[in-house]
Amino acid sequence: MKDVLLLVGAGQIGMAIARRIGFDKKIIIGDKNLVNAKKIADIMYNAGFDVNYLEVDLADRISIKNYIQEAQKYGQIGMLINVAGVSPSQASIETILKVDLYGTAVLLEEVGKVIKPYGTGVTISSQSGHRMEALGSEIDEQLATTDCEDLLSLSVLQVENIKDNLHAYQLAKRCNVKRVMAEAVKWGKKKARINSISPGIIVTPLAIDEFNGKRGAFYKNMFAKAPVGRPGTADEVANVAELLMSENTGADFLVDGGATAAYFYGDLNR
Repeated sequence: MKDVLLLVGAGQIGMAIARRIGFDKKIIIGDKNLVNAKKIADIMYNAGFDVNYLEVDLADRISIKNYIQEAQKYGQIGMLINVAGVSPSQASIETILKVDLYGTAVLLEEVGKVIKPYGTGVTISSQSGHRMEALGSEIDEQLATTDCEDLLSLSVLQVENIKDNLHAYQLAKRCNVKRVMAEAVKWGKKKARINSISPGIIVTPLAIDEFNGKRGAFYKNMFAKAPVGRPGTADEVANVAELLMSENTGADFLVDGGATAAYFYGDLNR
């Protein structure tokens, strides 16, 4: 029996993080697409990691609970890496809210119930949550603390109040950060820690879909005009995750090469 690392979302960022911290863990990859999960599992297995993979639908609480219960057969849950989600170009407003917002909230809640003392977790949010206008303390608190099953009933999350898919994605990512803050208090009672990372444009297959989608020019302009002048890599996010999964809790790190700074105060604001 080993400590179990839950890797939710079979992608480049999650794998990069897991390779930094999962060398002595039982890694259980969860993804809705088992082909993707197997692909990442095979790469990690061939690099010497102890990996299994399971199906999990982040939009379904029962699926999340079943995934956790299966993972517990291998040992105590000691770590969570959550990188699952859909992008604005991939999904409808309803799907974005159900997966990225509701699903992440449920995952954090359910893992928080079983995380071992001194366990740790990180969820990947996005710079998008930082780029929208302030919602006010009342809405922030609603996003942070509303019961998961009532989240999608909030007025701010009704379709008629959402401009487009990108706006829905921004709301989901703002909610992710707020849920992490609220969950950090609960996890802390077990001496466990949970944080989020809000990356900018990171080159992954999902990002490449965005580059080739209807907002491709927008994204390319964003990283071209950001201070660093380029998109990021999964390994750069993993550097931050490795740090966060040590002694920090309740924090959100914006890792976007200065894109948000340029949006408010630089060339992207013109």
